Amino acid sequence: MTPSSHDPVPGPQLSRKSLLKAAALAGAAPLLLGAGTALARDTAGAPELTPECHDGDAPTIEQTEGPYFKPGSPLRTNLAVPGTRGTPLTVTGYVFGRACRPIPGVLLDFWQADTDGAYDNTGYTMRGHQFSDAQGAFTLTAIVPGLYPGRTRHIHVKLQAPGRPVLTTQLYFPGEPRNSTDTIFDPRLVMTVRQNGPGREASFDFVLDVPQSPSPSPTATGSPTASPSPSPTVSGGTWRVGASYRVGDVVTYNGVAYRCVQAHTAYAGWEPPNVPALWARI
Repeated sequence: MTPSSHDPVPGPQLSRKSLLKAAALAGAAPLLLGAGTALARDTAGAPELTPECHDGDAPTIEQTEGPYFKPGSPLRTNLAVPGTRGTPLTVTGYVFGRACRPIPGVLLDFWQADTDGAYDNTGYTMRGHQFSDAQGAFTLTAIVPGLYPGRTRHIHVKLQAPGRPVLTTQLYFPGEPRNSTDTIFDPRLVMTVRQNGPGREASFDFVLDVPQSPSPSPTATGSPTASPSPSPTVSGGTWRVGASYRVGDVVTYNGVAYRCVQAHTAYAGWEPPNVPALWARI
């Protein structure tokens, strides 16, 4: 989606999505982005929310995976291990559905180039996955990716809400000279970025094509079922790509049994041994 403007103007100019952000983090210290403006989500207090969403936000657009995706990334929010060279970068944001309600438990798998523009295809440097929290928020700590021939600076990401298809897309930086020559670049995927000391802070909100009710509903947002089934039976059979799994489903993979701890649709590369945040060995 196109990053929303963050003008601190009260009243009807604040979108319902911004008010939901504000309600989620009311009382938090403001994070300043751009020319000294505070994100609406960090404004303490908010007027009563309207019953419908009129933001006009289309779902975040899909983009090519590229040649460097690697399944089995570790569960972590910080890709910058000690000794990592480059300009520090923190990306924060939310994941929303079609009714502008936050979606908890969304799987976000990030990967990017290092400061020299190289991808680690043997290990997992600059690769990692995480889940949006109860408010639909995520935080990624990394570095500003380097350049390589033919591309502008960008970060890759795959998102999957529980029980929903995978969205593959990319995030971009504003004001990059190569934005105008990169044939993949799309301005709707540009992050809001500001300098903060030696590093940069960025913000971007994803909108997934997930049907929702305007009122809070775990079913509408696709959040996982609360408690796993105690049954040890193999309720899901043999693990397979494309299958939809619920919390408590038990599958076998290479002769080993796993219990689902997060509702999701199976994706190649997220086999039970690779994604401990989705599957617990039993």
